[in-house]
Amino acid sequence: MTMSKLTRLLHPRNQLLLNKLPVEGVKDSIWQHAINTFAGFSSVRQYGAADAGKLAGRVFAPYSVFKGKAALSAEPRLPTFNKMDSGVVKLNRRGVIMLTFWPSIGERKYDWEKRQLFALSATEVGSLISMGTKDSCEFFHDPSMQSSNAGQVRKSLSIKSNADGTGYFVSLSVVNNNLKTNDRFTVPVTTAEFAVMRTAFSFALPHIMGWDRFTNRPSECISQSPAKVVPQLTEVEWCR
Repeated sequence: MTMSKLTRLLHPRNQLLLNKLPVEGVKDSIWQHAINTFAGFSSVRQYGAADAGKLAGRVFAPYSVFKGKAALSAEPRLPTFNKMDSGVVKLNRRGVIMLTFWPSIGERKYDWEKRQLFALSATEVGSLISMGTKDSCEFFHDPSMQSSNAGQVRKSLSIKSNADGTGYFVSLSVVNNNLKTNDRFTVPVTTAEFAVMRTAFSFALPHIMGWDRFTNRPSECISQSPAKVVPQLTEVEWCR
């Protein structure tokens, strides 16, 4: 079956979702993610005209899972590099897999403004993709670790397998003592959904490490004509 025929077959399904899904108080991009999840196609997020220049050439392709009490999306954030006076390109900031959680506020309604972020490092990605059907893992982040403000804001991500082995519970806890808030999100993920995440994370791992810069280019070209480094228009974990 050709892609054009498949697209025509899926079009009525997409239209049905558009008719059924309420949009009150929820950003258009969230419902676009929902349609992507159900229909199996990815598309570009919608942004305002002010961001148009910054978005040229960017590709947004998150993998999103929508469940009854919360939603979860994952996408890679590539590393950034600095070009030294000598012409050498040096890693500036390591890439991550950014997980975004946001709560449900009703049937098929989600509050994007209350989203919370958790940035998985390369090592944490390794822990996740090596998990077995009965394994669990937990990660802790504190932006003020080893300082006098340690513990003011804490994030904890846990991934635990179901008792019956049919999937995992992915939970994020965010405690902000400055704002006196305690947010918690739990998203049940099926075995198939976790398999997609595991495969996608494995593919993205060398890219967030910056190693694709070496494997995709002749070694002698890296220092002579490095690729142009463009900062990404993305949120970082601790901006929320």
